[in-house]
Amino acid sequence: MNRNQQLQALETSTLWDIVVIGGGATGLGSALDAATRGYKTLLIESHDFAKGTSSRSTKLVHGGVRYLEQGNIKLVREALRERGYLLKNAAHLTSIQTFILPVFSWWEKMFYGLGLKFYDLLSGKLSLGDTQILSKSQTLAHLPTINIEKLTGGILYYDGQFDDSHLAIELAATAIQKGATVINYCKATGFIKVNGKIKEVECIDLLSEKKYAIKTKVVINATGVFTNAIVQMDDHLQHDLVSPSQGIHLVVDVKFFPGVDAMMIPKTDDGRVLFAVPWHDKVVLGTTDTPIELVSFEPKPLEEEIDFIITHMNRYCTKLIKRADVNSVYVGLRPLVKQKRKGSTALISREHHLSVSPTGLITITGGKWTTYRKMAADAVDNAGFIGKLNKEKCITAHTPIGDEALKKNRMENLLKNDALLKELIHPSYPFTKAMIVYAIKFEMAMGIEDILARRIRLLFLDARVAIAVAPMVASMMASYLQKDKNWEVEEVAVFTQLAEQYILK
Repeated sequence: MNRNQQLQALETSTLWDIVVIGGGATGLGSALDAATRGYKTLLIESHDFAKGTSSRSTKLVHGGVRYLEQGNIKLVREALRERGYLLKNAAHLTSIQTFILPVFSWWEKMFYGLGLKFYDLLSGKLSLGDTQILSKSQTLAHLPTINIEKLTGGILYYDGQFDDSHLAIELAATAIQKGATVINYCKATGFIKVNGKIKEVECIDLLSEKKYAIKTKVVINATGVFTNAIVQMDDHLQHDLVSPSQGIHLVVDVKFFPGVDAMMIPKTDDGRVLFAVPWHDKVVLGTTDTPIELVSFEPKPLEEEIDFIITHMNRYCTKLIKRADVNSVYVGLRPLVKQKRKGSTALISREHHLSVSPTGLITITGGKWTTYRKMAADAVDNAGFIGKLNKEKCITAHTPIGDEALKKNRMENLLKNDALLKELIHPSYPFTKAMIVYAIKFEMAMGIEDILARRIRLLFLDARVAIAVAPMVASMMASYLQKDKNWEVEEVAVFTQLAEQYILK
């Protein structure tokens, strides 16, 4: 992945089959899908890949236990099938995770036990393991800090886990390897229409400020919570398609929730599921579901959301968490499909929605990370029809994502050339200087945030440490990107201001 090489395609290509706007899960999945069908494909993203919702998930590849309780069997079956595909296609980026659902009555044990047995059944041949009913002592062995008051036992079941932004970067790399052109920091600014149909996308390279007018047969809008802005750029009279909601996650040290098992509380006070999930030797706690009016790339946690998660975790666990114990808090926005009826956003369906405007703009939204591939397939199916492209079948259900051997070879070559790159960037974490160089040279990292937030995840694991190492990262980046001292100083200042939002005061 070399950004300058990708930009050259904008200079030389005269007509694209498909232009995808949005570099999150669904957009990158659409670019990969389109490229594997042989379509001439371009993806542009106004920020870094997975800058928004796609780097801020609960880190789960799952069918959705609570959707089963809501009776949405179709969604659960689809998500379980997609879970199976993703665990096979990106085995180096995903893993099977055991979950324990503690129960506090005989009725709960029967109800959730049967429900999770059905969850297994729906996954069919792609099942990850058999659900087990646990005694009280067995549950305590799996969850040593669980509050034993009224505890009667638990249910053990299996789901998937992953690193969301790492998968996004690998999707981008795989799309490029299959022939797509993929560019970050390139913003769509308008459409040019002929006879009422979109024929060109106007965009600007935000780093060089150079403008382009890109000719295309069809456009896919895969911008998540920013869907409405692109829809209204197409037609300012269009109504909003998305009702965004906000979910926060707290990251704490593993001492507050020791062990290898995750915990799932099926119903909190607001009707959501509460998770405690081991991740990168930390524990991710979440999440909330709060309707919001305004969307931004850096949403802020609300005090009531923070208190909600801490209060609920302390209700179920004996190792009590205080605000000062939180290493990082991150916030994601869900692009929920707008519905006429009012009510909790926790009850809005996570099924995806596809629409085609009179101008030919295809908009895909809703869904979740687990079902990104199916969303992309639906979008590209429709793009082929609208753009009058040769009909080609989707093959991404069995397309490997990433190239682990290539990455290993590149990393070994970096270390051969400079042994100092083996040094850790901080003694408390396993990240090396070689990872910084790799992100610059092969993963299109253009700023400190790209590296510390999405390439090595340090901002999400420990915001204070991320701030501490930022000057060193900036210095290394300046050397490789040929930037001056002023760039370094500004990068550190901007990143520090951003990272402060991830720290609870």
